[in-house]
Amino acid sequence: MDLILWRHAEAEPGSEELADALRRLTPKGQKQAQKMASWLDSVLPDNCRILVSPAIRTRETMAALAKLNRKFRIAPEIDTSASADDLLNAANWPYSRESVLLIGHQPSLGEVAAKLITPLQSECAVRKGNVWWITQKERDGEGLHTYLKAIMSPDLVTKP
Repeated sequence: MDLILWRHAEAEPGSEELADALRRLTPKGQKQAQKMASWLDSVLPDNCRILVSPAIRTRETMAALAKLNRKFRIAPEIDTSASADDLLNAANWPYSRESVLLIGHQPSLGEVAAKLITPLQSECAVRKGNVWWITQKERDGEGLHTYLKAIMSPDLVTKP
């Protein structure tokens, strides 16, 4: 199973007047989302299941990928207060038959990455707009092994 973690792109800062779930992407965040969506569209399997936090900034991040005809579902179970276990349950890790892309938030994305690939630390720093691709494969008849397949940053994508 492949589990792809995409942290929302750069969003406006939070404030007392603006609820966290209502924060929007900045112009830089819009560009980050477009770049990553272009890259993801070129590498994601056609049957990839995409789950998106209901927060505005994650939906705006997903909008760039939706423009490329990718279907998705808003998943309240991976909202800003979700735990790593909530995200793993939503993705049906490690039992899902298809790849799953989660578009969400720190610290839960970093907690998922740490739990799966660095169990001795509690969290990994998933930067805004970045994608972490985690996979699980059978290796030499020794059972399933989990490893980090890729980390991609919008800064590394050459085409918007």
